Amino acid sequence: MTGEASTAVIGTDGMAALIRVLAARGRTVIGPTVRDGAIVLDELTDGEELPYGWGVELEAGHYRVRPRPDGAAFAHSAGPQSWKTYLQPQRERQWSADRGSDGTWTVTEDDTPPPSYAFLGVRPCDLRAIAVQDRVLAGGPHGDSRYRARRDRAFLVAVECTEPGATCFCTSMGTGPGVDGGYDLALTEVVDDGGGHRFWARAGSDEGASVLAELPHLPADPALATVAREQVAAAADRMGRTMPEVDLQTLMRETLHADRWNDVAARCLTCGNCTMACPTCFCTSAEDVTDLTGDHAERWRRWESCFDLEFSHLPGGPVRASGRSRYRQWATHKLGTWYDQFGSSGCVGCGRCIVWCPVGIDITEEAHALNAERATGGPPGEGRA
Repeated sequence: MTGEASTAVIGTDGMAALIRVLAARGRTVIGPTVRDGAIVLDELTDGEELPYGWGVELEAGHYRVRPRPDGAAFAHSAGPQSWKTYLQPQRERQWSADRGSDGTWTVTEDDTPPPSYAFLGVRPCDLRAIAVQDRVLAGGPHGDSRYRARRDRAFLVAVECTEPGATCFCTSMGTGPGVDGGYDLALTEVVDDGGGHRFWARAGSDEGASVLAELPHLPADPALATVAREQVAAAADRMGRTMPEVDLQTLMRETLHADRWNDVAARCLTCGNCTMACPTCFCTSAEDVTDLTGDHAERWRRWESCFDLEFSHLPGGPVRASGRSRYRQWATHKLGTWYDQFGSSGCVGCGRCIVWCPVGIDITEEAHALNAERATGGPPGEGRA
């Protein structure tokens, strides 16, 4: 894809047209909008529903929306939801069973056709998170066919970040603030260069180029492209958080018995908010339900958290009974053993786990503390938790 068909400049009218064009192609458009004091993901039917003029104020355990004078639509960091809400729903029926008059059971797999989504406003960190979940849920010999069907039908409109939040650390994880592939369309919003509110748009697929050609647009503008690249590059230097510049996989392996785990366990509520907000956590559990007659039963799959005491329950009791061991399991898997399973980190630096932790536990702070304890040879651990 080259030339005008793959690169263009669009305005806010082009954003509104994008939603209409995608809907006309039979897609359900999901994107950010302001609701209930947060910027959330929801179905969009009109460009005016985008969060123009709204930003966010973030800190550990703190989230607030705030007005912006520049009218930007995407100058906000990741909200409470991620795209896994749509690609891997929180609760999904797998099959149902009915008992006939002769007492025999008929089991029917739920084969409801998946929706054809268009995700508008996918951040670079979330784009990488989708790629991570693709490896986990769609790759290998035992892929999730339901996930794969939804993923194959999804159209991704990525938006590069020019204003990171106070809890963002995508630069440390190599996942942003720019995009380098994996999208159908990529946008970079520019509002403060004196040229008006515009978006530098690039197609990343044949369908993306086809959609872009249908939008009101101007030819590619090298000057705007330069401004956009500069703003994204500047954002990389303004991350609110960082990970220690060490091999995190090795750090996790060498600090399994660090005293720091006791410190974080004293604060952790083991509520599982971090796993629910995380865009890559994928654990699920099965739930069987029946009606009052006993003639109809269903199996549902629902999100589960490794912070749940029953998550690792065996006949002899839970494998990880302490909060210390459960937090350590989550952090070491996310930053360390995920590499062994899937060849990458399970953390994309979005900062959601920091923002939505009720007591403000910060995974970057914990990693720095573990690294410092390793460097000084801090107090020995007390053995296996």
